[in-house]
Amino acid sequence: MKISVLTLFPDIVRTYLGASIMGIASEKGIVSCETIDIRDFAEGKHRQVDDRPFGGGPGMVLMPGPVIAAVEAARAGHEPVAPTILLSPQGERFDQDVAAELAAGSGMILVCGRYEGFDERIRTVLNPREISLGDFVLAGGELAALAVVEATTRLLPGALGHAESARLDSFQDGLLEGPQFTRPRVFRGHAVPEILFSGNHAEIAAWRHRQSVERTRTRRRDLLTDHDQE
Repeated sequence: MKISVLTLFPDIVRTYLGASIMGIASEKGIVSCETIDIRDFAEGKHRQVDDRPFGGGPGMVLMPGPVIAAVEAARAGHEPVAPTILLSPQGERFDQDVAAELAAGSGMILVCGRYEGFDERIRTVLNPREISLGDFVLAGGELAALAVVEATTRLLPGALGHAESARLDSFQDGLLEGPQFTRPRVFRGHAVPEILFSGNHAEIAAWRHRQSVERTRTRRRDLLTDHDQE
């Protein structure tokens, strides 16, 4: 999978993409990540990418020229064509289903906003998909882009050390992940449930599912299906 991240702060993105799961996935050739500096497509010696909004108002707005030129350059490097995604609080809510959808594709182009947002003609010309992490506002789209990249990459075959890890994640089957335990067997008077030492994998799996359903019922009841609530 090829991933392009368009940003005004490429160093922030490169550092994260070279570490942990993302770094390992890149070394294995599972993903190919590139960062593109939007300023490289700006005109003039000052490489201006933003300007004051017409009609007045606070802050600055990203100009259409540099952003569109950067996206068009990124698109030229993707074969087949990859979806262009604006990270924006106005977008659809990102979740595990969206991550799985993106993981099924060949790549993506992520555009990180800054300042007061995008000139509307960026949306008009590029017709991008818009994705949001939630109902809050960040200083820029870099953190959101990295969240999308990592959540998507860890679903790719071979990205994780154990293939089962992604399958057992929270939300992967519509439920929150249940409790996990490791050594020591007893810590400050709290013991690991005996069922986990039984060696009966079917019973352990059933226990884990019950715990997962109960945790979801307690913390995120909205995720439960009618079957789970019985």
